Amino acid sequence: MAKKTFNASVLPRMRALATQLISRKDTVLVGLSGGIDSVCLLHFLRYLAAEKHFRLVALHVNHGLRASAATADQRFCKKLCKDLQIEFVACKAQVKKLARETKLSPEHAARKARYEIFLKVARQYGATKVALAHHLDDQAETFLLNLLRGTRAKGLAGIPLRRPLGKGVEIVRPLLCITRQEAEQYLAQNKLPHITDESNFDETFTRNWIRQTLLPLLETKQPQIRQHLARMTQELADWLAEKNFSR
Repeated sequence: MAKKTFNASVLPRMRALATQLISRKDTVLVGLSGGIDSVCLLHFLRYLAAEKHFRLVALHVNHGLRASAATADQRFCKKLCKDLQIEFVACKAQVKKLARETKLSPEHAARKARYEIFLKVARQYGATKVALAHHLDDQAETFLLNLLRGTRAKGLAGIPLRRPLGKGVEIVRPLLCITRQEAEQYLAQNKLPHITDESNFDETFTRNWIRQTLLPLLETKQPQIRQHLARMTQELADWLAEKNFSR
């Protein structure tokens, strides 16, 4: 396997997008799972915060679904933030209880709980932005996932670059301009550690099947399929915005 090298165009792209989304006056809460994407985002925003003088706080949500593995993930994130000298906060989500009460799947209950915690902690720390580490590959996967589920057109608009979370608090996604591979290269370039959630390889989850089987298969016919799908989602989002459709 060829060694992955860091593309010099990655940082300028990340910087250009992040400076559109985050300003000097902001307090930014970063969702930190400890995986490749969130570590890349946190480290990059640390660099940008030093230049732009905005406050940075890392938030780790322990979903309580993976027993000792979840505890180890939280310890990793805490140590990473200590090493990077970034303020750290961890919260425990009651996902199993929420799933029972709302009759949601564990996956959807975890998402609901996570976003509720994002807003609660943002209020506590006076955060104006919650930065999440979705990237271009996530955009392509979301398009295909919603297509398979039989969504309407607005579902194909994918993951928004920014959206309101609550009054005065906005979700932003500064990594939507780079691929997963570029995030991996960023970590390698900066010698950054990360953790791996083994559940990400379980293909009983449709998104994992799309990531590991469908997209690689499509790439044999069209190597730029991820970029094409991401561009299509943006064009659909722009069209829907013009037509005043709700996202």
